[in-house]
Amino acid sequence: MTLRGAIFYFLAIVILTATGLAITRRQPIHAVLYLIVAFLGTAALFFLLGAPLLAAFVIILYAGAIMVLVLFVIMMFQRSPRELGLAPQWGHATLLGIVFLAVAVAMVFKDPGSGIVLQGAVAQPKDFGRFLFERYWLAVEIVSILLLVALVAIIQVARGRGTSGDEAERQTKEGHP
Repeated sequence: MTLRGAIFYFLAIVILTATGLAITRRQPIHAVLYLIVAFLGTAALFFLLGAPLLAAFVIILYAGAIMVLVLFVIMMFQRSPRELGLAPQWGHATLLGIVFLAVAVAMVFKDPGSGIVLQGAVAQPKDFGRFLFERYWLAVEIVSILLLVALVAIIQVARGRGTSGDEAERQTKEGHP
């Protein structure tokens, strides 16, 4: 086994362990921190496989922006998912996990059956950005608007969580948070 292979398997174990810990934690903040570790491991894996742009995207978007937003939401609510009516549906998640593992095992142990070697594609960040914003500019704008609406909704829900709508409005006019 080469050094790259050993690093690959080490990162895979770190990602799987961190993800498993994120799923099983009772404290939401601990789950978010383990998920950040899993995202950083994924970024390292992308970098190892020769995709530094994807590694940077994972760090900036997922481990950075989205996880910070999720952490703020958890801190604003200060309640468990069960109190919010978000009890987990373990049956569906278990079935989906079993299907995922079966497909993953089949992909790992399947004999390829063909001698075709796929060539890797290399794209510069400038080319990727040009492709994304010239061809899919509308989708990028829609996603940004959806994220903005979600952020405003989260702030509004957190703002009025302990008071009724009229009382929250009155407190805002009086200068009370």
